[in-house]
Amino acid sequence: MSQDISESEVSPSDKNITEVDLANAHEIFLSGAVPKPRERKHPILPIDGERNVLVTSALPYVNNVPHLGNIIGCVLSADVFARYCRLRNYNVLYVCGTDEYGTATETKALEEGVTPQQICDKYHKLHADIYSWFNIDFDQFGRTTTSQQTQIAQDIFWRLYNGGFILADTVEQLLCEKCDRFLADRFVEGTCPLCFYEDARGDQCDKCGKLINATELKDPRCKVCSSTPVVKTSEHLFLDLPKIEPQLTEWFDKTFSEGDWTSNAMGIARAWVRDGLKPRCISRDLKWGTPVPLEGFTDKVFYVWYDAPIGYLSITANYTAEWRQWWQNQKQVQLYNFMAKDNVPFHSVIFPCTCLGTDDNYTLVNHLIATEYLNYEDGKFSKSRQVGVFGDQAKDTGIPADIWRFYLLYIRPESQDSSFSWTDFVTKNNSELLNNLGNYINRSLMFLFNSFNGIMPELHLTDEDKRLLVVVCRELQGYTSLLEKARIRDALRYILNISRHGNQYIQGNKPWALVKGSDAERERAGTVMGLSANVVCLLSVLLQPFMPAVSENIQQQLNIPRDVNVITGDFVCMLKPGHQISKPAPLFQKIDASMAEELKQKFAGKQPEVTKVKNGPASTEEMEKLSLAVKEQAEKVRNLKASTAEKQLIDAEVKLLLDLKQKLVVTSAATADVADQREVDVEEVKRLTEAVALQATKVRDLKANKVDKSVLDSEVKQLLGLKNQLALASGEKPATGGGNQAKKKKGKK
Repeated sequence: MSQDISESEVSPSDKNITEVDLANAHEIFLSGAVPKPRERKHPILPIDGERNVLVTSALPYVNNVPHLGNIIGCVLSADVFARYCRLRNYNVLYVCGTDEYGTATETKALEEGVTPQQICDKYHKLHADIYSWFNIDFDQFGRTTTSQQTQIAQDIFWRLYNGGFILADTVEQLLCEKCDRFLADRFVEGTCPLCFYEDARGDQCDKCGKLINATELKDPRCKVCSSTPVVKTSEHLFLDLPKIEPQLTEWFDKTFSEGDWTSNAMGIARAWVRDGLKPRCISRDLKWGTPVPLEGFTDKVFYVWYDAPIGYLSITANYTAEWRQWWQNQKQVQLYNFMAKDNVPFHSVIFPCTCLGTDDNYTLVNHLIATEYLNYEDGKFSKSRQVGVFGDQAKDTGIPADIWRFYLLYIRPESQDSSFSWTDFVTKNNSELLNNLGNYINRSLMFLFNSFNGIMPELHLTDEDKRLLVVVCRELQGYTSLLEKARIRDALRYILNISRHGNQYIQGNKPWALVKGSDAERERAGTVMGLSANVVCLLSVLLQPFMPAVSENIQQQLNIPRDVNVITGDFVCMLKPGHQISKPAPLFQKIDASMAEELKQKFAGKQPEVTKVKNGPASTEEMEKLSLAVKEQAEKVRNLKASTAEKQLIDAEVKLLLDLKQKLVVTSAATADVADQREVDVEEVKRLTEAVALQATKVRDLKANKVDKSVLDSEVKQLLGLKNQLALASGEKPATGGGNQAKKKKGKK
């Protein structure tokens, strides 16, 4: 479900208004000053004594088309914040680009029969075109396959190496003796150890969706030549995270207290260091990547998650030769990283450790803004099954980019997962945009144009008008205070509140009746509509980060210069008496419910696989295979725990064990009640299994961070609900009652 923004969530801004409030708002409105916007002149560099804001969004991987969840989690959220900062006259640089090295690029090139460079060129342009259509306003949108990337990544490596932060160790990998090369995860296929799908990849099974290690595949084969690879050891380079951990912990204490990190980002970062960091491999046996410059390792490239964050630096270096002014300037620059939560470990732990280890004054993230996940119609986006809307498909619907921006930002998963829904999309367009915001703007300007020839009348403000000034000022302050902390979704509601108050103001004064009355009544109508037009002017500025094309359209109708595009925190009269507006036109169009249903069907994709299971004994061979797999995996987990292995490794193997047990449950469900025939939806079981695992991790992190009991109870309740859904989907009887009830029963015994 979407996270709805309702009036009830907003503190009433029209309560407890004093005479002093009225007088102050009136004075500011009439005599307040607004500075001119900062000129955006490239290259933008930090300026002494000013607020220098460096904005990045996680680099999208180049081998595929971004879906709506990718767009809202990274580039769109960062774009809103960067646009807001420009409106505040901060000195802002927003950089992003495509992440182009690594296994996935080589694999995609192999699939399409082209070179990795051709793949990168193709998808870089595709990404750039999509973001341009969505009105993403980068200062620089670059790529990681550049000479600057090689130079900076290798320079950082040498500083780490010379500082004693690089280790060498051996790892087990699959070697194709026929191709004479170690096989990266995606160059291996085989039988999934969990669901026995015969075409699983070396990093993930496409059928059950579970993450696996290439060496765990049954009957592995090389994707290039189909030969059977063998397990061999290969020497690799590791970043000595334990040696840097004290510096990281000290930095955490400072940045968590001074910066604005989302709660999920802090929780994930703390979880990584809670049990102590372990050395992390930074090299791979690939050809496509930044070459490792160390003798004895020159046939290897840097691992993408060492290499990729350095892309921010190299992309800036391609923008300006003075890139170090941004990236080696911790005192003057405030760095904001935007991403989905799956990227948090690399931006909060791995990359900061890399920078700290160089001892070269690199700019570290001050504010890490991570979203939860955006789902699609209560399921997941899937390119392979053609489920959900992808960036290149949004344009084809005929719906303007700003409508997409509005809805994605309206349901932005700021504190919990949210879901794109076509029904809700249409509802929000028709209610919030058409009937609320659009109705207020159009009726205000049309009335002024038709009844006053589009000329701003003199304003004779009464206490009622001044009350509106106070209310708008309070909503404006709520808007700015939230956007200062990058709480984008919550800030949007204040724009909608202002138009709501404006509609109520017009409705209460009935200017359509006043304009037909006496001179005094006509004068009153002029004040009401003149004040409303000024509110519309303010809305055009506040909308600019969220809906830039709509904002520009409103300002064209108002016939105002771009100089109005500054936010100071005050509501100031920008449309003076005598100002002539242009002819207004509607901003939004109604979307019929039938169109929503049509689009929902269009993007529903292939139907999920449903396995019909006749009740009765399951296959003896299948049951034996699964039971043995569960037993072997359980033994593996016990051995890892006994050897005090790295927590992340143990967690991954525990997850595999749980997945195997779940598969066993689904298969065993066939033994129940021979009189019935039941359907087990494999895709739904897969989705719910993943949801349970994610929610369980969230609960563990919350417990570790000792959050408020009410917050924890809410998340535990959600976890129990997901477990019950999983039980039903698997053909089991769900648990009755919650954890508290179970404890009470236990106490009675």
